[in-house]
Amino acid sequence: MRISRVVLAVALVLGTAFAPVHAQSIEEGVNNLLEDLFGGGNSRQKPPRPGNPADADAPRRVPASQGEIQLSFAPLVKRTAPAVVNVYAARIVQQRSSPFQGDPFFEHFFGRNFGGPAKPRMEQSLGSGVIVDPSGLIVTNNHVIGNADEIKVALSDGEEFESTVVLRDERSDLAVLRIDAGRQLDYIELDDSDAVETGDLVLAIGNPFGVGQTVTSGIVSALARTRIGVSDFGFFIQTDASINPGNSGGALIAMSGRLIGINSAIFSRSGGSNGIGFAIPSNMVRAVLDQVRGGADAFERPYLGAEFSTVTAEIAESLGMRRPVGAIVRSIDPGSPADRAGLSVGDVVLSVDRHTIEHPDAIFYRLATAGPGRTVTFALLSRGKRLALDIRLEKAPESVPANETTITGSNPLAGASVANISPRILNRMNIRFRGDGVIVTDIGRGSPAMKFGFRPGDILVKINGTTIRDVGDVAETVEDGKRSWSFEVNRGGRLIRQYFRG
Repeated sequence: MRISRVVLAVALVLGTAFAPVHAQSIEEGVNNLLEDLFGGGNSRQKPPRPGNPADADAPRRVPASQGEIQLSFAPLVKRTAPAVVNVYAARIVQQRSSPFQGDPFFEHFFGRNFGGPAKPRMEQSLGSGVIVDPSGLIVTNNHVIGNADEIKVALSDGEEFESTVVLRDERSDLAVLRIDAGRQLDYIELDDSDAVETGDLVLAIGNPFGVGQTVTSGIVSALARTRIGVSDFGFFIQTDASINPGNSGGALIAMSGRLIGINSAIFSRSGGSNGIGFAIPSNMVRAVLDQVRGGADAFERPYLGAEFSTVTAEIAESLGMRRPVGAIVRSIDPGSPADRAGLSVGDVVLSVDRHTIEHPDAIFYRLATAGPGRTVTFALLSRGKRLALDIRLEKAPESVPANETTITGSNPLAGASVANISPRILNRMNIRFRGDGVIVTDIGRGSPAMKFGFRPGDILVKINGTTIRDVGDVAETVEDGKRSWSFEVNRGGRLIRQYFRG
C-alpha cells in the first residue's frame, strides 16, 4: 500500500509538472487525493495556516464535504414559517368619472360636480408580516398598510383575523399590528443585526405576487446601505435572496432561526427581483417594539440638536484624514443635548458607541436604536485631536403646545392638519427649520389641500400677505372664504409662492 501511494503521488506530480501551480498547492492536492482514496485515519491533522479566516472563525465556513452540501434548510423553515403572515389592506377611494374631476381650474368654471358624482372603488394591497410576540404583535412595512380602512391578517395555515394598527412610522417604513387569536402564537425572536456580516446565509420568507408563502435563500450582500430612494431610512441590509412585490414586511432569517430584518424594498427596473433586495435591520425593529411595549402609539426618536454633512475627500485631506469617513458637524441648536455636551461645529464624528460612522445617516440610525434616555459615546476628531464625548439623549422639547388642528371650510387648505412649530414636532417630521411659521403635519385623502398640492412637512410662512406665527393665525386667515389666495411655503428649505382662485 505504501508503494502504491508513492507511485500515485509521483504520477500526480509529473502530471502537473508543466502547469503553473505552486509546490504548496501540489502538496495539498496530493494529500487531499490520498486521504480521499485511502482515508485519513492515520494521518495527522494539519495545523491551520496563519491568517486563514476560515480557520479563525469556525462557525462561518464553506461546506467541507458532500454530506454538508446536501444539508437542507427545511428544519429551519418549519420552525420559522408559521410566524410569517399575509397582510391584506383595503381602502375605499372615490373614482373620478372624468379625468378633469378634482382639477381646481375646471372646478372653478364648471363646479365641483363637473363630470358627475365620483364612484366608490375598493383598492387592495397585499404584503407580509412577522409575528414577533406570542400575544399577537406583528411587524410589517408601513407602506403595506398605507391609509387602509381595513387590515386583515392570515396565518400560514389560512386562518384570518381582523387587526388593529398599534403604531406606524413612515420614516422607518415600519408598522406594528395586533391580532387577538385567543391563544399563544408562533413567533420569531429578534437577533442582533449588528452581528450580521456580509456573506452570511439568510432566508427570505413572504408572499410574493400573492402566490402563497414562499421561501428563498441567499446571502447578505452588503450592510448599512443608504440613499437607495425607497424611504428616508438609511441603514438597510442588502441581500440577494429573491424579494418580489408581496414580500414586503416579510422576514429575513439568519441561520440561528432568529429575525435579522424586515424585507422592505427591491431595486428593480422590471418590477421583479434582480438580486438586490433591502431589509430593515432587526435592531431598528426592536427599538420600535420597545416603545410599543412602553405604551407609545408613535415612535419617538431622541433629540440631539445637531446637523451633519458628509465628509468629502477634500475635507478629509484638509483635516489630515487618510480617507473620507465620518460625519462633520454643520450646525448645533443652542441649549440642545449636543450643545450642552460640548459638541462643536467642525467636529468629525468617527463612531457612536464603537460603531463606525461612514455617513451622517448612520448617526441617526444609531441614535434611533439607542432611544431617549440613553447615554451614547461619540468618538470625534476635534481640532486635530481624537477625543470621546458622552451625550445624554433626550426627548425633543415641546417649547410651545403643538395645538394640532385640521383646517375646514371652503379654502385651499381644507383637509390639512397644521401644528405650531417646536423642536419636538420638527424632530418627528425630520425637518430642520428656524423662523416663524406653522407646519403641515398631514393631508386628508382627496381633500382640497391635497388637490392644491400641499404636502406634509410644508411650513406655512404667509397667507394672503399675513405672516403666520401660530395655528390661530391660520384659522383666522382662512375663515373669511376669499375668492383668491396667495401662500408662501417653505418646502425643504426652498421658499415657494403659490396663487389660487377660489
